[in-house]
Amino acid sequence: MSTASAAVPRTGSVLADLLPASRTKDIALVAGGAALTGVAAQIAVHIPGTPVPVTGQTFAALLVGAGLGAGRGFLSLALYALVGMAGVPWFANGSAGAGGASFGYVLGMLLAATVVGALARRGADRSVLRTAGTMVLGSAVIYAVGVPYLAASTGMSLSAAVAAGLTPFLLGDALKAALAMGLLPAAWKLIARRG
Repeated sequence: MSTASAAVPRTGSVLADLLPASRTKDIALVAGGAALTGVAAQIAVHIPGTPVPVTGQTFAALLVGAGLGAGRGFLSLALYALVGMAGVPWFANGSAGAGGASFGYVLGMLLAATVVGALARRGADRSVLRTAGTMVLGSAVIYAVGVPYLAASTGMSLSAAVAAGLTPFLLGDALKAALAMGLLPAAWKLIARRG
């Protein structure tokens, strides 16, 4: 797909589709999305009473999904998860490996990037309200996997896991969604003006 024909912000494409198509581009985008998520995971703030820190990794995973689409978003987060499981210390706080209390959130991010990418391909990242809904759904997918995993890995009850692994993060998620609501539709508007 040429850059000129892809510059029209039409449904059926994601931001990454606006670059000239090539296997090298796809590999670079997948690796770059994994690296972005790994770097964002290092922005971590601990909250008393929970083993799960607030990180930039969930925001990065949702942006990767929206920007790359379902297929490349899935591959990018799968690469992130596999490399972290293999020992690269790029999970939250420079941790690595599977099985930690917050590893379920990593698995949830893999699914969320796929869902958000599929919705973005349908134009869900083009307006502020649709982007908000997409980010909320992506966050819900992360919690749907992360919270039960937290409960299972720590022996917490499900209600305790919700209190420790979901409730303290809602304000931060709202801020991340607001940021995405500004970034993604603005990127499409800029592309439309240049196209």
